[in-house]
Amino acid sequence: MIETRLLHYFLAVAREQSITRAAEALHVTQPTLSKQMMDLERQLDVQLLVRGKKQVTLTDEGAYLRNRAQEMLDLMEHTEAALRDEGETAGGDVYLGCGETRIMEFVVDIFAHLREDHPNMRLHLHSGDADAVMERLDKGLLDFGLLLGPLHHEKFDYLDLGMSDVYGLLMPRDCALAEQKSIPLDDLRDLPLIFPNQPHSGHQRLDWFGADFESLNIVATYNLLTNATFLVEAGLGYAFCIDGLVSTDGNRNLTFRPLDPLMTVGLSIAAKKYRVLSPAAKLFLDQLREAVRKHVRAG
Repeated sequence: MIETRLLHYFLAVAREQSITRAAEALHVTQPTLSKQMMDLERQLDVQLLVRGKKQVTLTDEGAYLRNRAQEMLDLMEHTEAALRDEGETAGGDVYLGCGETRIMEFVVDIFAHLREDHPNMRLHLHSGDADAVMERLDKGLLDFGLLLGPLHHEKFDYLDLGMSDVYGLLMPRDCALAEQKSIPLDDLRDLPLIFPNQPHSGHQRLDWFGADFESLNIVATYNLLTNATFLVEAGLGYAFCIDGLVSTDGNRNLTFRPLDPLMTVGLSIAAKKYRVLSPAAKLFLDQLREAVRKHVRAG
């Protein structure tokens, strides 16, 4: 079993790329830290570090351990925080993973109301695509994930939010296409498109396009829509995206048009099955469920 102290030491060496600088940061001597790293390599029976004259670099095994070590320490920190909060709902941490969606406004509003009664509660957001969020959920690094689309997996429980996002094209406000109220789906094959990475990669390929997906003229892809807006304003293409993520009322030359027929995607909150939630996470989930029930009743 690797001691957590050694993981902290190893991460410091990986970050500083120097045993000497890491030792200074950790307030230990350089020989002591060097011996600890050699002991760690012997314990794992792999070489983790390449010790050069000017800097230390990671082997492939070292890079793998760096990623896993950070995840293990994060998980331990979350667990300790949850245990400290046990029996107390006045504070605590909630860890939520999410992609870009306007429904975050609904989720954040719930947390804001919770903070009124429990001012010591803290929300930690991790932004990423569905694959990244589900991976962190599976490893216990997140309590919940806000996911778009039919991504149901047997490892997780889901709460359908009864809400959906609308897909369409973000375009320059002064372009000819902006004169239309909506964009026919068949017209997409003739347009230069800027597409989100995940659907383009094929793992979460949107099935709306069927066989025509391969015929689309995708000139660029993006991870964050904010950066893609500059490509749109430069006239490089039209960004396929969700409505409401970018303000189109300001000084920027941007506007949004939905597709025809209207294309929507549902949203849900995912949590790993059989995971024991912290008191703060339980309270957040209870409030979320109640808010969803009210939303559904309101129609």
